[in-house]
Amino acid sequence: MIDRREILETASALGLLPNVVEKDYVLGWLLAGINAHAELGGSWVFKGGTCLKKCYFETYRFSEDLDFTLREEDHLDDAFLRRTVGEAIAWVADASGIQLPADQLSFDIYENPRGRKSCQGKIGYRGPVSPASGAGGWPKIKLDLTADERLVLPAVQREVFHPYTDRPEDGMRIASYAYEEAFGEKIRALAERTRPRDLYDVVNLYRHGDTRPSASVLRDVLRQKCDYKGIALPSMQSLEPHRADLEAMWESMLAHQLPVLPPVADFWAALPEIFAWLMGGSEAPQRAPIEAGSAEITIRSRVLPMSVPMRARAPLEVIRFAAANHLCVDLTYDGSVRRIEPYSLRQTAEGNFVLHAIRSDSGEHRSYRVDRMQGASVTRQSFTPRYLVELSAEGPLSIASAPARSAITAPPMRETRAAPHARANAPPRNDGPTYVYRCTVCGKTFNRKAMDGTLNPHKNAKTGYDCYGTYGTYVKTKY
Repeated sequence: MIDRREILETASALGLLPNVVEKDYVLGWLLAGINAHAELGGSWVFKGGTCLKKCYFETYRFSEDLDFTLREEDHLDDAFLRRTVGEAIAWVADASGIQLPADQLSFDIYENPRGRKSCQGKIGYRGPVSPASGAGGWPKIKLDLTADERLVLPAVQREVFHPYTDRPEDGMRIASYAYEEAFGEKIRALAERTRPRDLYDVVNLYRHGDTRPSASVLRDVLRQKCDYKGIALPSMQSLEPHRADLEAMWESMLAHQLPVLPPVADFWAALPEIFAWLMGGSEAPQRAPIEAGSAEITIRSRVLPMSVPMRARAPLEVIRFAAANHLCVDLTYDGSVRRIEPYSLRQTAEGNFVLHAIRSDSGEHRSYRVDRMQGASVTRQSFTPRYLVELSAEGPLSIASAPARSAITAPPMRETRAAPHARANAPPRNDGPTYVYRCTVCGKTFNRKAMDGTLNPHKNAKTGYDCYGTYGTYVKTKY
């Protein structure tokens, strides 16, 4: 188990409470334990907001629950769940050192409105910052399990983002919803229950323009899911009666999951454009990347080399969150503070890392050397992007994690797919270091002359299917 200091430093850098970061840490290990279990790993499919956070966008809101669609309804049995989940948490406790006692495991199996079985479980834990005494009880992670869902697309094996120093060398993986299905499910949830987190999720996913699926595919997924639930396709007219309640709950339901809570009005105002695009009435606006310098390479990797000073890494995390939420940043640079709209991180031909941004006061394009950043804070001032926001497509910019004490072994999936990622449009470099990336689906390694983990289509020897549109995890740098 990592030490208390790592949780506290991460919480401080991200502007979150330590218990929120600790729960994120425990969630990662629980996903690894479920994936490693022979009976659960291939049949429980991860979904929901936590799936989006842990498997697709590390700059996403922090979440608290683990939601799964079960392929086999007979898994919704108290004896089966106590045995298998008990075995999974025992594995996690042994591999990580997190306390997960069996007597803090509970399941409530009930009949849902469709007359099918569902389950809410709770897993008690103590991590690096949980109080050692029993005062206040054990922190809990909720499991939401159902077999009453239509899986429209094949499940995918996704890398679990676990930006902590005890991440296993071979990474963590989980069977999850395909990106298009996760997106469609969020729109369906917005139609059915109209909660603040659903509004936040739908708008946030739409804003990731370089990974946005086609409207026709998403519309087909949404239609099948709504038909299965017996509800109408959502529209602005159907959501309008719920607006006041949604706005009233915005802060209480979301503020603790985000470093800074964006204005609810900005998210509501984004819905007409989203529905116009989704229902085929108009194309989504296409924004061009901000102008680059000569031979600059766009950086989307989660890992920066050690040449970037530690003091600059925390500001970059803040900046990436702000970019994903279209919020301005107060950047401390060369001893003064300037308010900016952040757009893109690039590496120059000389090897320097620079942030491209727009000054919010003058509208002028500026670039800032990352190693000269002294601090950054997210403001509540929102901005309408003038260019493509390239800072929010993948996970955190962090140091490659240390080798772990144990590795994950999981059953192979029958089919693999992944969300698309845009390749950086820059020429390859013919000198300097070589960066090694491992495919998050099949494990094959690739050499890159630039820090860009997007991979070409290649054969997955384990399954016989092609890996396409996948993104690599940084392994090491060769000189």
